[in-house]
Amino acid sequence: MSQENLPAKFYNVGLSYKKADVKVRGAFSLTKENQKLLLLEAKEKGIDGIFVLSTCNRTEITGFAKHPFELISLLIKYSKGSVEEFINVSNVYKNNDAVNHLFNIATGLDSQILGDYEIVGQLRQSFKLAKKLGTTNAYLERLMNLVLQASKSVKNNTKLSSGTTSVSYAAIQYIVDSIENYNDKKILIYGLGEIGKNTCKNVLEYTSNKNITLVNRTLEKAIDFEQEHNIVSVVDFSNLTEEIHKTDILIVSTGANTPTVTKAHLKEGKELLIIDLSMPENVDVSVKSLEGITLINVDELSKITDKTIETRKEQIPLAEKIIEKYKSEFNDWISHRKYVPAVNALKESLQAIQHDEIDFHSKKIKDFNIEHAEFVTNRMIQKITTQFVKHLKDEETSVDQSINVISKIFYSEKTEI
Repeated sequence: MSQENLPAKFYNVGLSYKKADVKVRGAFSLTKENQKLLLLEAKEKGIDGIFVLSTCNRTEITGFAKHPFELISLLIKYSKGSVEEFINVSNVYKNNDAVNHLFNIATGLDSQILGDYEIVGQLRQSFKLAKKLGTTNAYLERLMNLVLQASKSVKNNTKLSSGTTSVSYAAIQYIVDSIENYNDKKILIYGLGEIGKNTCKNVLEYTSNKNITLVNRTLEKAIDFEQEHNIVSVVDFSNLTEEIHKTDILIVSTGANTPTVTKAHLKEGKELLIIDLSMPENVDVSVKSLEGITLINVDELSKITDKTIETRKEQIPLAEKIIEKYKSEFNDWISHRKYVPAVNALKESLQAIQHDEIDFHSKKIKDFNIEHAEFVTNRMIQKITTQFVKHLKDEETSVDQSINVISKIFYSEKTEI
């Protein structure tokens, strides 16, 4: 069978913290603009159903393709990674495994820190972008709806997210554990993406530090955040270097393709802790050579253990049970979509027979009551189709075989399933 004639399968291709370190993940990360370009090219190529997820811990493409390399080639094209690198660190999931993977991501089971739900917002935004660009389909819509429902249920009905352990919280935990008199230190947060905002909120909630400054390229965004949390102060981006010289702790989450903090920004000889939450890394690693500089990235933060992790591990079976419920609902929906065309075709065939018979008898029988005949036969058609649906839903039924039999009996052309 040629590649052109192969049916499309559901794939998830990409890489994550499990096999790829922060440097490799940085090479494969996708900017928002490149995510859009990737999705639009996929659409032009006729890929029906695709979305992209790119975070500090993973870059993945989920969608339909005749071969996974269709998706892999798009990832290579729009990132800085190579095929050779991808082969060494990649994951490729197909059909049910790809479905399972999405459920595990959204519920925190596949997070670098077990139970971390920051990924859910990123997943939702990624799908929203795909929907806006018209690259989703009914299958993805239904799947994502149930994936997000499962995520919410796991969060509300288990202790998988008990305590506070996430990358943004781990940054605060590192500060508390490593910096003496951390409440008196000056903290500068550079970049107000989702992780930057969460980190700032965690500083306010879990420390008593009142000396927090924000810098963001878009000043309005920082001012909006300041108005919600009036303890913090905002400084214009043009004063970044000056502010870094004043600060004791610099938290970077800028999401750029190249370093936004370099040696040129730093004051030689000054003690400074830099925590880089960006992907790819936005702090030039060469700053480590400067005296007094401590640079921590997301992989180093993920090694921080919290006593709540053990509690979370005990919740995994309960979370998996909840996931199974939503996966079962999705599988039922898939099965229903598979046999609906056959049921509709059967119904249409029976209605054609009904029409012919009523027409025949109305001509042969004097005072034939067409209304009564239609009422009775409509009930019979409904009961026959209902019985057929029940048969298809039976666990022991071979759906394909049953549909083929009905196809041969009632209509000449086989229904597409």
